[in-house]
Amino acid sequence: MKLSAATPTDAAAMASAHAQAFDSPWDEMDFEDLLDGEGVFGFLVHGDDPAGVLICRAIAGEAEILTVGVAPWARRQGVAQALMAAAIGAARGVGAADMFLEVDVGNAPAVTLYERLGFVRTGVRRDYYDRGAAGRADALVMRLDLTSSGL
Repeated sequence: MKLSAATPTDAAAMASAHAQAFDSPWDEMDFEDLLDGEGVFGFLVHGDDPAGVLICRAIAGEAEILTVGVAPWARRQGVAQALMAAAIGAARGVGAADMFLEVDVGNAPAVTLYERLGFVRTGVRRDYYDRGAAGRADALVMRLDLTSSGL
């Protein structure tokens, strides 16, 4: 599998990876529009099929992971860690001092990964995720100090 910086021409592949990872995926236009935005960068992991996607926005010294997703068939292979490492490096490269993200409180593998990368829990957003008929789920807000993290 290969990790690369994403451009708007990768929007279809990014949407494909996102659709494999989430029940309510973003579409190709969402990725095109985001990647055309100021301070937005993304990464894509692909092989024969798109395996993982990450979009981040950096502005005013802060970076926020907008989405990160890995196709079920590519999980537990280091894809999410590679995407996060690339985003952390890119955010530092544009001068961000802090990075934030939200993650479903029930997504233990993701929370474990983020904590291993140095993210700390900073709060909870109640009813952040809409699960349709299953109701709503809380999001854990996590922060990484990019000035002291070793990654």
